[in-house]
Amino acid sequence: MPKHAIIPPGSGVPLAPFVPGTLADGVVYVSGTLPFDKENNVVHVGNAAAQTRHVLEIIRGVIETAGGSMEDVTFNSIFLTDWANYAAINEVYAEFFPGDKPARFCIQCGLVKPDALVEIASIAHIGVR
Repeated sequence: MPKHAIIPPGSGVPLAPFVPGTLADGVVYVSGTLPFDKENNVVHVGNAAAQTRHVLEIIRGVIETAGGSMEDVTFNSIFLTDWANYAAINEVYAEFFPGDKPARFCIQCGLVKPDALVEIASIAHIGVR
């Protein structure tokens, strides 16, 4: 099964050896996405809602580069650093998934940079409705 790296135009250089997304057999696997700018600095420090919006915009860019849309997302893994941010994250999340919701899980954990409040990884099945 051939796979293709998905790197949206203008993407920053990842902190580790990975690509933003991989397309294989009609499925887009989006790497864990943090609220980083192109130089890997955390954006919107202290604002979980703004960080979530930034993360989901990056994820949208990966999926659209692969030929899909946010409607194609079937599963999300959500990592947050503090349950106190759960409501703010969900409010923004709901804007990106207004119709049929993807399956997901959400856990509290530490992230690679202390100022990052949320990380999301996604799976999308493009071209299937």
